[in-house]
Amino acid sequence: MKDFAAIDFETANGCRSSVCSVGVVIVRDGVVADRFYSLIHPVPNYYNALNTGIHGLTREDTDSADYFPEVWASVARRIEGLPLVAHNSAFDEGCLKAAFQRFELDYPGYEFHCTCRASRRFFGHRLVNYRLPTVARECGYDMENHHHALCDAEAAAMIALKIL
Repeated sequence: MKDFAAIDFETANGCRSSVCSVGVVIVRDGVVADRFYSLIHPVPNYYNALNTGIHGLTREDTDSADYFPEVWASVARRIEGLPLVAHNSAFDEGCLKAAFQRFELDYPGYEFHCTCRASRRFFGHRLVNYRLPTVARECGYDMENHHHALCDAEAAAMIALKIL
C-alpha cells in the first residue's frame, strides 16, 4: 500500500463521539506528503480522568476548538479517495462513525485497514505485545509522544509502510 491516510482520534470520555483531537498523515507513493492535527470541541463536552490521564487533554484545551464538522471538512479534503489506516482501527472507525451520527452527517463509508491486526499476522509471536509503541519500534519508528493523535497517526503510517 503506497497511497493512504493514517488517522488517530483521542476522546474526551467514554462516548466514541467525544473526539477531542485528530491526527492525519497522508502518504502518497510511499512517502509522507502531508500531516494534519487539530483539537476538536468534544460532544458531549466533559472529560473523564481516565482519558485525560492517557492523552493529557482537558476541557480548557478544547473549549475554543472547532466542532467536528468544521475540523472534518479540512480532513475530508486531504483524505479524498484514500483508504484509511489506524492501529486498532475498530476504535478510530467507531469514533468517526459516532461523530458523523452525532452531528447527523452522512457517513461516506471510508475503507479502513488495521495495523494492529496486520502486525499480528506479519510478526506472529515475535513481539511481546501488539500495542502501538511496540509495533512501531519493531518497524523502526520510536514514538516520542504516544497518545498525541498526530504522533500515533505517524506511527500507524510507518507501520503500514513496513507491513501492508
